[in-house]
Amino acid sequence: MTSTEQSSQYALLEEQLGHFFMNRSLCESALTHKSWMNETHQKDRSDNERLEFLGDAVLSLVTSDLLMRRFPDQSEGELSKARAAIVNELGLALVAEQLALGQWIFLGKGEEQAGGRQKRSLLSNALEALLGAVYLDGGFDAAYRAIKNLFANAIEELPHSSVRDFKSRLQELAQAKLQLAPIYVVLSEQGPDHAKIFEVAIRIGDREYAKASGRSKKEAQQNAAEVALSIVAAG
Repeated sequence: MTSTEQSSQYALLEEQLGHFFMNRSLCESALTHKSWMNETHQKDRSDNERLEFLGDAVLSLVTSDLLMRRFPDQSEGELSKARAAIVNELGLALVAEQLALGQWIFLGKGEEQAGGRQKRSLLSNALEALLGAVYLDGGFDAAYRAIKNLFANAIEELPHSSVRDFKSRLQELAQAKLQLAPIYVVLSEQGPDHAKIFEVAIRIGDREYAKASGRSKKEAQQNAAEVALSIVAAG
């Protein structure tokens, strides 16, 4: 694309972010996948991995602050679960898709042919890198405004008393990444009727992803789904 086309496209992205870059090279680096660097060998640009590292930290801090303000009565554990529900790979990829971020990413030919512009892992990484670039370009206040703008709806959609259903999120992620649905298996029931403890395992395909216990089958399933969610997202 020409420099004029780049400027026009970045302006649209910047408008959605609520931040206009003073240093355009930071924006370009945030949108540069390592596969593009490996093929072009350009020395005047870096890929987005370092910016992704920074953006992850900034995003965690800002979402923590936003959640504490939005839910002043929730415990540390509830806030941690809420943050994890918002900033995991699936949540980030959904925001990236709303920005149509894939169209701006610089990809190598191989990654392009492999459908890289639709890969949730790649999109979520690029979004974190972009937020890291906003922080470097405009400081913490600029990053705070951008993150608040992008994640306000996700925060408002969280139930006041608890985070989104881990089973539902695991179902979505497993279908997206593995094209398989989780299966919940009750492994054991222990204790008297008024104080039973259930142990549940989650299997996806031929692999067991997590085990957890709870005072009901539903609680055990939710606890196991929370563990499995992070494993599937990391894989």
